[in-house]
Amino acid sequence: MNSDRVTRRAILLGSLALTASGCTSAQRLSEPIFSAFGGGPSSRYRRRDVVYDGGEPPGTIVVDTTERYLYLVEGGGRAIRYGVAVGEDGRTLKGPASIGRKAEWPSWTPTESMMERKPHLRQYAGGVSGGKHNPLGAAALYLYRGGQDTMFRLHGTNEPWTIGQAVSSGCVRLTNEDIVDLYNRTPVGAKVLVI
Repeated sequence: MNSDRVTRRAILLGSLALTASGCTSAQRLSEPIFSAFGGGPSSRYRRRDVVYDGGEPPGTIVVDTTERYLYLVEGGGRAIRYGVAVGEDGRTLKGPASIGRKAEWPSWTPTESMMERKPHLRQYAGGVSGGKHNPLGAAALYLYRGGQDTMFRLHGTNEPWTIGQAVSSGCVRLTNEDIVDLYNRTPVGAKVLVI
């Protein structure tokens, strides 16, 4: 019981220290990004340049939900591979999509179905502004089909230790460093294939 108080107190004091130091959601993507809670993904999920033998054209994003990797196809038999977290219970979107919109430090509001499955999310029904405390992390790429927002995203996370797991409500999570890298390489209109 005493250790719980120390942990809560440390988190509260750490949050106050961040606020007092001037850290705000106005942080630009060119600045270094660190998780407020530490811990990162296993080394197998770190970004790498890899051999890629798929038939997709350069610039296509391929998400392999089983292996928990996202590939940005570069052509010439190469791709940049990023570790990802995917939707729990098969909730991740499947099939083709495209990047319909991009946002830095996006705001987040849980959907009604998310709040039904996880009632504790109702406390965020009014939305969460962008910033280090936001579950969408440093950036988001919005997945569209037929010109319509699917409500699925490729986005950063304030929980980098979840990379490699099936834990989200359907979106594909990358570390903040990786979503910034992907964001800077990916234009609106880029094709996405989720398998």
